[in-house]
Amino acid sequence: MENLPFILLVCLMFIAMPVVRGGTTKGPKEVEEWFEKLSHAKEKVTKLRFYFHDAIKGKSPTAMPVAQANITYTSPTLFGLVNMMDDPLTVGPELSSKLLGRFQGLYGYVSNAEVGLLVVANFVFTDGEYNGSTLAVLGYNPILHHYREMPIVGGSGIFRLARGVVTVKNYFYNANASNATVEVNVVAVHY
Repeated sequence: MENLPFILLVCLMFIAMPVVRGGTTKGPKEVEEWFEKLSHAKEKVTKLRFYFHDAIKGKSPTAMPVAQANITYTSPTLFGLVNMMDDPLTVGPELSSKLLGRFQGLYGYVSNAEVGLLVVANFVFTDGEYNGSTLAVLGYNPILHHYREMPIVGGSGIFRLARGVVTVKNYFYNANASNATVEVNVVAVHY
């Protein structure tokens, strides 16, 4: 049991890594060939808007606590709480709108001063023109601010070597029910 924190960290690293679905990557040889052509490739800018739905309570939670500090539930900012998420991504703000993929990863409450999250996650696209591709986000999200900005630190499939910015704002937030619908605007530079 003394190795449990190390084992948990290794498991979280693999869970948070981008997973390519839909067959965009065939294997190392194809990726190597893609990189060989990269010097002739032109950068593209892709702009996207979609929504994710985060629910901690209810009959179908999409995020749940996986770790907490001793002081978490006495802290006004939930400092030390870590949640794992598998939130649906949809075209519109209604949960019933077309499903584009999942927002998968983890977020931890990292501030004693405000409700602020460290987000380590992937937008995993499972439908449409970006099916099989991911965008990786790693950043600070002060969830009570109107607009928040987080960096895109990579991607896979169509978004290989992506960089850019994700801005998010709460479309709907209910603290008592512990659920939110968040509008996401992406500007990604990729090849």
